[in-house]
Amino acid sequence: MYIILYDILFGQEALLAGDAEKFLLQKKDVLQAALAKLLKRKKVKHVSDLVKSYKISDLLKPRYARVNTLKMDIESALLEFKKQYEVCQDAMVSGLLIFPPRTDLHDHPLVKSGSVFLQGKASSMVAVALGPKPRWEVIDACAAPGNKTVHLAALMKGNGKIIACELNKERVKRLKNTIELAGAINVKVKHEDFFNMSPEDPAYSKVQAILLDPSCSGSGTAVDRLDHLLPSYTADSDLNRLEKLAAFQRKALEHALSFPAVERIVYSTCSINQVENEDVIKSVLPLASSYGFELTTIFPQWPRRGHPIFDGSQHVLRTDLIEDKEGFFIALFVRKGVSPPAKHNRDVGNRLLALQRRKKRKINSFFLLRTLGLFL
Repeated sequence: MYIILYDILFGQEALLAGDAEKFLLQKKDVLQAALAKLLKRKKVKHVSDLVKSYKISDLLKPRYARVNTLKMDIESALLEFKKQYEVCQDAMVSGLLIFPPRTDLHDHPLVKSGSVFLQGKASSMVAVALGPKPRWEVIDACAAPGNKTVHLAALMKGNGKIIACELNKERVKRLKNTIELAGAINVKVKHEDFFNMSPEDPAYSKVQAILLDPSCSGSGTAVDRLDHLLPSYTADSDLNRLEKLAAFQRKALEHALSFPAVERIVYSTCSINQVENEDVIKSVLPLASSYGFELTTIFPQWPRRGHPIFDGSQHVLRTDLIEDKEGFFIALFVRKGVSPPAKHNRDVGNRLLALQRRKKRKINSFFLLRTLGLFL
């Protein structure tokens, strides 16, 4: 949609032929008028001056591509790409390749076959931060479109089990396509709301890790999406929407913390807003602590950490919209102590078992006495 608007406003409308394009072309005069008002409000004459006013001096960023080790080893991928491109490996994320800006790999055979996925650096850091081991059971709570899901599968070497949860029907289709393309045979897709997955359900009693990448504002991808060119763009726009998103994110994280056998939880967003990031983490810290969880440092060599609004903010990680060309937030909770919910469940289970045994003894005693009475 952004691309269509860009073409309408900046002279490429001759290339537009689809239904969406035709609909927006009917609004061309309104769009041009809105752009003119924005230029006037910002006191600039040209769009190039408007872009500079947002202090995003260089919209270009490297092209990243992650080798899918379920299908191909890293060295083979490097050798293949070096036949055509300048390419090197990222120093932090294994299997993440770096190409010059504007390198177009969409039609490359390795991408089309699922041997390589086009995935940004920050997005590729999320699954690595969770650190699942082979044979673990893992939940990807908000899984679509599935790039992080299949990265988890690769880190687990195709072993264990990943439950990929997605509520939206159309996004489930995309998730399944991604999983099939990747060859991730250890992923089971659940078309279900994460909140409906009960921590007390025996089906999830062995889940050891949860990746939670919930719906967010997407403000950290503004450079890619050209949000800064939209007339509605302001630094503090749509506060009400952000507060609703944060409430959902907090509820989802609290739910993830309640699974009794879980040892590691990663919370991530592609947002730069504190309300969706540090504020959410701060709000759940007492609950996390009561369950035995602590924030743990991820990628200690990374220089940009969380805003210092709570003790332990140095453990969480941020990428910067200007410096890194994308704004992500990643936090890792690791369970250090015994889970109160798990202990509670065991205690309740033991009490129920004891009651059942006492009840059975009473019934047996009753019938024994009745039987003896017949002979007296």
